[in-house]
Amino acid sequence: MKDVKRIPIRTKVHNFFVYFRQHPWLYIMLIPGLFFLCVYKFWPLYGIKMAFQDYNIFLGSNPMEAIALSPWVGLKHFRKLFASSNFLRVLSNTLIINGMKIVILFPIPIIVAILLNEIRRRNARKLLQTSIYIPYFFSWVVVFGIFYSLLGTYGIVNGLLSGLGIERVRFFTDQKIFRWLLVFTEGWKEVGYNAVIYLAAITGIDVGLYEAAKIDGANKWRLTWHITLPGILPTIVLMLILKVGYILDTGFEQVLVFYNAAVYDVADIIQTYVYRLSMGKMDFSMSTALGLFNSVVAFVLIIGANTVSKRLLNRSIW
Repeated sequence: MKDVKRIPIRTKVHNFFVYFRQHPWLYIMLIPGLFFLCVYKFWPLYGIKMAFQDYNIFLGSNPMEAIALSPWVGLKHFRKLFASSNFLRVLSNTLIINGMKIVILFPIPIIVAILLNEIRRRNARKLLQTSIYIPYFFSWVVVFGIFYSLLGTYGIVNGLLSGLGIERVRFFTDQKIFRWLLVFTEGWKEVGYNAVIYLAAITGIDVGLYEAAKIDGANKWRLTWHITLPGILPTIVLMLILKVGYILDTGFEQVLVFYNAAVYDVADIIQTYVYRLSMGKMDFSMSTALGLFNSVVAFVLIIGANTVSKRLLNRSIW
């Protein structure tokens, strides 16, 4: 086996500066992105220390100095966290709610994209695509307002039920219904956007494959099963890996806007619990410990999902 010729480091540095002088604007365009990463991603990592300290914001003249002066307590907050019944409750709520969203909502955009692709009238397809895509741009506050006016205690739906002599349904305060409300509203808001992603993947499939299959007598179902789905499988795998990887890190804005004290037991997820600990009880150390646990588990999940996909389907992100 021949030895691979290694390029000296000095040569690599020289080549980099040559390329930099030839394409300076490419690196100038990197500045906003690098600034964002440094300020909002890398610099806050210093605050992870709070998970291992009894953080007291009043020990310093600013939060950063307070972190440096706070006493080190090791894994105290993690032991307290894992022994807490609230931790098990919010963890199970997070897994159940996001698991429901993945199982129920993940296939829908794929089906919608395939159906949209079958519409031959271009104007009709664009109109329908736009109509289901628009809700993605609504904030969760706006979505809450829309659905509260429809499903609230005195909303349109309950008004009709009351007029028919049927008991009003407490969509926002009934613990048996609230999780399904979260799934339904996220589907209404997000399905259109995800469908556009799959629709873009479908347009990248070679049309010649469809024509050849039609000559062989394939019907719509076989075209979809043997050409469309395999053609968009890399996109499906990518989206599924991301969904699984962020199973503990999604739904914060939605739940924060929708939930109330009556449904805390079934709707309080890790992120909302961290928010209430840090902003409500000012327990920054405990909330940081919970947030760090959340990030570590998300990292493990996304690595695991990528590994399983690579071994079973021979497709992965990296």
